[in-house]
Amino acid sequence: MVPRKPGGSGCVCMSYRNSSLDMPGRIAHMRTLCGSEPGPGVLAYVDDQVAGWCSVAPKSTYRALVNSRTIPHVDDADAWSVVCFVVRPDFRRRGLMHQLLAGAVGHAHAMGATALEGYPVDPGSDRVDQTSGYVGTVQLFEAHGFRRVRQAAGRRGGKSRWLVRRDLP
Repeated sequence: MVPRKPGGSGCVCMSYRNSSLDMPGRIAHMRTLCGSEPGPGVLAYVDDQVAGWCSVAPKSTYRALVNSRTIPHVDDADAWSVVCFVVRPDFRRRGLMHQLLAGAVGHAHAMGATALEGYPVDPGSDRVDQTSGYVGTVQLFEAHGFRRVRQAAGRRGGKSRWLVRRDLP
């Protein structure tokens, strides 16, 4: 899920981990994370092609979350966080975000997480633009058993954000 064009920009899922890295540094750091347990997230495949990505890991591994003044903190001890989704353009509108979130829940549970958090936008009845929607929507998370805990101070695309949480057995 790295930029396809040489010199292209993108997150490579480092904005919450270490946004100061340049693109080669981001890619190298992500490769290191992929080679260790619990890994940095889950992938969705369609016909043997990587179609989507969801970043899910212990909250403590996301430096920007740990230090955030806009995302609330609620019993972070063993919490894991879902911070972003990426679905490649050719695979959108197929429900992959639901599959990615279900995979994230399963992965966190298998790795021993006791709680999983997300920080989605609440679009209300409006549509969310792609740039703002990378964090998911409250409705997506609620469809997977998450509950709203606290509204975040931060906003995304003019929409309010929430801390949503699901306890894992």
